Amino acid sequence: VRNYRERYNKNIAPVIGHKLLKEVNTIHCQQIMNNMSDDGYKTTTIYQSRIALYNMLDYAYQNDIIPKNPCTKMVKYDIGKPSEKKEALTIEEQKKFCHEIVGCPYEYQYLFILQTGLRTGELVALEWKDIDFKNKTMIISKTMEYRHSTKEWRKGEPKSKSGYRTIPLTDEAIRLLKLQKKKNQSLSFISLEWKDAVFVCRKGTPVKNSTYDTMLFKVCEKAGIRKIAMHILRHTFATRCIEAGMTAVVLQRLMGHKDVTVTLNTYTSVFNKFKEDEIEKVNNYLNNNQLNFVNSSN
Repeated sequence: VRNYRERYNKNIAPVIGHKLLKEVNTIHCQQIMNNMSDDGYKTTTIYQSRIALYNMLDYAYQNDIIPKNPCTKMVKYDIGKPSEKKEALTIEEQKKFCHEIVGCPYEYQYLFILQTGLRTGELVALEWKDIDFKNKTMIISKTMEYRHSTKEWRKGEPKSKSGYRTIPLTDEAIRLLKLQKKKNQSLSFISLEWKDAVFVCRKGTPVKNSTYDTMLFKVCEKAGIRKIAMHILRHTFATRCIEAGMTAVVLQRLMGHKDVTVTLNTYTSVFNKFKEDEIEKVNNYLNNNQLNFVNSSN
């Protein structure tokens, strides 16, 4: 809802906000996209505007307010800046990063994402009741972010139905959780509202999403590696999983992607990197089991 509202107020309304719905045509729809491209928006953001615009006009069409939806396939959105390529930390960069964050206020949070691949909002919303230490699992059923405009925390559902998931925890993830619990117990004050929150700061409140990124930039600078945002830690987790031999379907479920094609498209380069290694394994298996029935005389 926030994204739709922002796209409408900032990009759609200046072009068609003063018009009657029946006056809006395909040219107006394209003008919205063109204006965003001229203003330097990325294609992904322009696409968000197209989704908001299409849904808004389609609702009017479905309710017989307009005879057809003018936001047709002719309205092009892939005309903006390309999004920056997501590149996971290399193993060497990850080692430097993990060495540098020792003693950092958010050390356990950063390391926990590298062990679980959580989205920042999922990390912030995590509660102790979601953790099953006995079975070494964690339930993801909500997300949370701080809204600076209203100065309040907003808790909501996961990004999609597949966002609801149970994640098995590594031994390291369990160790980090126990360290965080001990850290929380040492705090002089945690408000009743946040008593069940897993990751809180020294003030006894959740850490704002943007604060994590700000500290992350400083850590990267000290570590002598390129600056990254929180989603790169999630991306790094996924990359390590692929390198360890995890299949796309299993990774999709861990990451909470809507469909396995999202996983494959997001990590295409990583999967491709290991195609030759996998084929070599098949080749060795076939040879070792004498399953290559090629006539040697030919």
